[in-house]
Amino acid sequence: MTEPLPLTPSPTSRLMSGVRRLLRASVGALVLTAGLLAAGPQASAAGLTQVTGFGTNPGNLSMYTYAPDGLPPGAPLVVALHGCTQSAGDYFAHSGWPEVADTYGFALVLPQTSGANNANSCFNWFQPGDSTRGRGEALSIKQMVDAAVARYGSDTGRVHITGLSAGGGMTADLLAAYPDVFAGGAIDSGLPAYCADSAATAYTCMYAPPDRTPAQWGDLARSAAPSGTTSWPRVAIWQGTADTTVRPANAAELRDQWTDLWGIGQTPSRTESLSGGTTLTVYDDRAGRPAVEVYSVSGMSHGLAVDPGSGVEQCGSTGTYYLDTICSSYHTARFWGLDGGGQDGDALPAPAGLTVTGTTDTTVGLRWQAVDGAASYTVHRGSARVGTAPATSFTDVDLATGTTYGYSVAAVDAAGRVGAASAVVTATTTGFTPTCHTADNYDHVAAGRAYRSGGYTYAQGSGRPMGLWNTFTVHTLLQTSPGYYVLADSGCPAPSR
Repeated sequence: MTEPLPLTPSPTSRLMSGVRRLLRASVGALVLTAGLLAAGPQASAAGLTQVTGFGTNPGNLSMYTYAPDGLPPGAPLVVALHGCTQSAGDYFAHSGWPEVADTYGFALVLPQTSGANNANSCFNWFQPGDSTRGRGEALSIKQMVDAAVARYGSDTGRVHITGLSAGGGMTADLLAAYPDVFAGGAIDSGLPAYCADSAATAYTCMYAPPDRTPAQWGDLARSAAPSGTTSWPRVAIWQGTADTTVRPANAAELRDQWTDLWGIGQTPSRTESLSGGTTLTVYDDRAGRPAVEVYSVSGMSHGLAVDPGSGVEQCGSTGTYYLDTICSSYHTARFWGLDGGGQDGDALPAPAGLTVTGTTDTTVGLRWQAVDGAASYTVHRGSARVGTAPATSFTDVDLATGTTYGYSVAAVDAAGRVGAASAVVTATTTGFTPTCHTADNYDHVAAGRAYRSGGYTYAQGSGRPMGLWNTFTVHTLLQTSPGYYVLADSGCPAPSR
C-alpha cells in the first residue's frame, strides 16, 4: 500500500494495473534491501535481534527487537510496523525510532511480514482473519508483545504501537482490538480501524474512504474490542496533504473514529504550527490531556515523516517512503509521554489500589489509596468525568441495571493540575431487564449485539449464526443477560429497544 495505484474507470483494470505497479515496487524494495545489506547503515542493522519461538505465530510473521544498552526493567515498549515492500530492517534504518529509543530509553519490537503472507509484503489490515483479536497476524503481534515484555521486563502499562501505510492500517485495527494492551498508537499515512474487510474494499478506503459518522466509525472499533471496554488508547494521526495513495480524507475519518471512542467530539482544543509545514490539531480528554492529535504535513506525499540531522527534534534518514519533513517519531514519543515528561509532566502519580466497594441496581462504590500532595481526585467512567472527590472514596449514581462500567481516578494538586490516571477497574450493576432489538446485521454488529467473522454475522454471547454481514439481512435478537444475545425472529417476549 506504499505504491500509488492508478484510478481508472474499470475496477478490474485498476486492480491489475495496481498489482503490476506494486510488483515493480517490490522489486525495487528488494534492490534497496540488498543495498542496505551491502553498503547501508550496518551499525543500525546490527542492532536488530531476531527472536524465534515467541508463540504459536498464527500470522506467520518474523519478530525483531532492539533495546538500548543498559535498559532497566520497567521501561516502555514500542511496536513499529513497516509498510508494503518494506522490512523490519528497512524501517529500523530509516524511521528514526532507534534514535528516539536510545534518547528516551525504551525497547522496540519490529514485526515483519513477507511475500508468503501478501504478494507485496503488506500487513493484511483488510483481512478479518488477520486483523481481529485473537486471529492471524494480530495475534502474532500480541504474542510478540508478551515475549518482549518477558525479555526486557517492560512496563505493561506503557506499551505503544505505530505503523506506516498498511502498517498504519494494521496499527488502527490493533488499537481497536487490543485496547487493553496498547496505551497509545500512531497511525502514519494509514486508515481507520476496520475500514475494509477485503482486498476490493481496501482500494475504496485508500482512495475514497466511506463518509461515515463519528459514531459509526467508533462502533466499528467498539465491535472489535473486548466486551465492556471503556478505556481507549491515545492516538496520533500523521498524514501528508499531497498523499495520492492513502487520501488525506482518511485522516479526518480517523480523527472522527478516535474522538468518538473518547467521547470528546470533533472540535479541536487547540491548533499549533510545527516545523516542516506541519499543523498539529489537538483534541483533549475531559481532564485536559491530549487524547487524539492530528499532524497534517503540507505538501508531503505518501510515506513516513523524517528529519535527518543531529538536532534534538531530528531523527531518521530519507529513502523510499521516508520523506524529509519533520521527525514524526520524536513528536509521537513525546505525545505518548516517553520523554519522561510528556502529558503528565510534574503532575501527581496515579492513585493505587482502586477497588469496587459495592454495587446496587443503580450505583457503584469506589475506593483508592491516597496520593501525597493531592487536593482532590477526579473520577472517570470510561472517558467521561463523572465527579470530583475530596477524599479517597466515591459513589457513582443513576446507572443502568445489569450494566458493566469502567472506572479510573486521578489526583489533582493544589494548582489544579490533573495527574496520571489509575488503572481501570470494572463494575457491573445488579439486576437485568431482557430487551429485544430488531435491526439489520450491519447495525447489530455496530451496536455490539453481534460480531462478524469471515463476512458472516454471529450473535454476541450465544454465537448463533445470523447470515451475511450486510444491511439486507434483518434479525431480532433477545438480550437475556449482559452481553448475551439469542435469535428471537419467531417472537420476542421482552420490551423492544
